[in-house]
Amino acid sequence: MTALSLLWPSQALAVPPEGGDCSGAGKWVVCEADNDTATPGSGSQPAGADSGTDSAEPVCTVRKLDPQPPKGSMYWKDESPGDGKAVYERACATGAGGTPVYTYFVAEDAADVPAVDPVVVAQQAVSKMQLTGPDIANPRAAGKYVVGIPMWMWVNKSPTTFGPNTTSASAGGVTVTATAKVTKIVWGMGDGTTVSCNGAGTAYAASYGKQESPTCGHTYTRSSVSKADGMYTVTATSTWTVEWQVNGGGEAGQFTEIRQSQAQVAIGELQVVR
Repeated sequence: MTALSLLWPSQALAVPPEGGDCSGAGKWVVCEADNDTATPGSGSQPAGADSGTDSAEPVCTVRKLDPQPPKGSMYWKDESPGDGKAVYERACATGAGGTPVYTYFVAEDAADVPAVDPVVVAQQAVSKMQLTGPDIANPRAAGKYVVGIPMWMWVNKSPTTFGPNTTSASAGGVTVTATAKVTKIVWGMGDGTTVSCNGAGTAYAASYGKQESPTCGHTYTRSSVSKADGMYTVTATSTWTVEWQVNGGGEAGQFTEIRQSQAQVAIGELQVVR
């Protein structure tokens, strides 16, 4: 039967988990529990714990890897085995049945490993932002477009559709501030081609005539008459870059989120009157 090293709030731990024992002092204590012992988030709560905990609260467990990774393993990062240090795995999930997020740390003792993964808290901040796909301004279903004439693509900007969007979230004494903004939009034009644009695009004005967009555009070579409803389905996929920072200094990082929107566009043939 495998023993797991778990971090429990010391103020909530009236008795050790069944089948294990606890040691340590301060805010967090290390408990050695058999693998069939109930852990936080498994349906049981430690004595004295608040049953009204927010379901979005990260549920984290920490264990020392056994066996330890060999020297040179990526898990050691820039450190090496020895000097009392070991690699620990932290698994955090949000809510019941949440998918765990695994991170790895080199520490001398499990008590040195933060109980809450700031990446998970940053993801909670992002979920509060309610980010969506691009707000497509052009092409639009009511527009008139023809083969061989450059099309300009652009989107409307707002905190939820383009950014920047800044929000904070807190859990387990850790507060993380995250800022998200769209850094790239990839347009699937419906005719088998894709266009990658770094930005919101440039809004068209009649004074530009038939010139190509300086930032984000496409020229169709075939009409959409053979497509369903006589229209191409244009898909705009935005990449949100999220930068996060633990308040008060410490850990910081970056990850990306993907959102998508669609629009229908009819491309006709240019008619020549003689």
